[in-house]
Amino acid sequence: MDFDQLTLSEAASGLRTGTFTSTTLTREAIARAKANPELNAFVTLDEAGASKAAAAFDAAGDKSKPLGGVPIVIKDNIEVAGLPCSAGTPALKDYVPKADAPVAAKLRAAGAIIIGKTSMHELAFGISGYNTAFKTGTEYGVRNAYDRTLIAGGSSSGTGAAIGARIVAGGLGTDTGGSVRVPAALNGCASLRPTVGRYPQGGIAPISHTRDTAGPMAATMTDVALLDRVIAGGDAIAPADLRQVRIGIARSMLIDLDADTESAFRDAVEKVKTQGVMVVEIEMPQLAELDGQVSFPIALYEAYDDLVAYLKHTGTGLTIEAVAAQIASTDVKSTYDGLVIPRKLPAPDGSLVDAKPIYDAAIKTARPALQALYSKTFADNRLDAIAFPTTPRVAIASNPDSSSLENFGLFIQNTDPGSNAGIPGIQVPIALGASSRLPIGLELDGPEGSDRRLLAIGMALDAVFGRLPAPH
Repeated sequence: MDFDQLTLSEAASGLRTGTFTSTTLTREAIARAKANPELNAFVTLDEAGASKAAAAFDAAGDKSKPLGGVPIVIKDNIEVAGLPCSAGTPALKDYVPKADAPVAAKLRAAGAIIIGKTSMHELAFGISGYNTAFKTGTEYGVRNAYDRTLIAGGSSSGTGAAIGARIVAGGLGTDTGGSVRVPAALNGCASLRPTVGRYPQGGIAPISHTRDTAGPMAATMTDVALLDRVIAGGDAIAPADLRQVRIGIARSMLIDLDADTESAFRDAVEKVKTQGVMVVEIEMPQLAELDGQVSFPIALYEAYDDLVAYLKHTGTGLTIEAVAAQIASTDVKSTYDGLVIPRKLPAPDGSLVDAKPIYDAAIKTARPALQALYSKTFADNRLDAIAFPTTPRVAIASNPDSSSLENFGLFIQNTDPGSNAGIPGIQVPIALGASSRLPIGLELDGPEGSDRRLLAIGMALDAVFGRLPAPH
């Protein structure tokens, strides 16, 4: 068994046929997690609990379960019974939920072995994963699977790094503006941001009920489809016939690319064309403008009420002010102290203004206009999806500067608009950069509710691009 190449689907199949045991797989995953402390991928590694669950599966487990005996990881803002759920912030480090979040419960019911809770950008508010609240290595920040000096991306940093580093083949993250797709792109794995509402949102520390969703992250799109089926139900999906697929590319989403990303994306487009995919140029006027009117106004305004409601659910007695007082990461602390808690937003002239009217306008006017722009673009061009580089750059250096507002905006420039429209998007690893040798990803965003169609296309693309080489 080559653990570096083992996918979730292959692991599940090997466990069904008795090729290997859950104990073997789980022991190997835990050994790899412990051998990679410099990744800072885990807040909690549940060696005892996972080993016990694996032994129980080997003794009398139901081999027909879709994830029977397979080790996975879960982001530390998704509740898992009996394990701390910190949301990456000091105030919640001792909060231990008594029940699984519905998404975690689905995976456990399907037979998955949860080996631990993964580290994340603090309170999920960032793209770098540079979190000064938790570390297992010598330096702060979740580190890239391919280069320990670089960011893993955020906010589902630890899940991305753990999959990229071949510790496990799958797990869960959450996504508000790019948080399952950015770390998947930077660590060479696949992911789905589902249509908002496709997965239950309970038991997850929130930013924004309008924008948040859990999302599966895994070695391949076939694995992502397996996780999606476990969570959302439905029959198995077959790969799409790429000759029946029509994809749009908007030039406005090809800005600020580094050389590696630009050439890998161009090559990927040529590759899918040779497979029969129809690629058309499209225009999406006002995309950036509408996105700007929706993005921060919704996230920063809803972050207050949604966290207050979540803290009540935890039974910890913590107030939002008490949580904010203990925030460790400078970037997140300034966001909460300056904007979320006082319920303010920056005006064009730099002054702070009351967030409520801007939020109301975002919900009533700008977001419906953004959704209409997508609907019209998909319909007018008869598109299955819009394609773009998931992130405009490969991973950057991991340090406090990686969490700057400028980098935040840069790394979500392409993932954010679809998030704000609530539509689904898949991230597919396509190449290691020609000069950087770092993972580069391609995203496909589809119409609302087209998750299964996107997954089918993604599965067909698995065969086109193959899996990226494991990190050395």
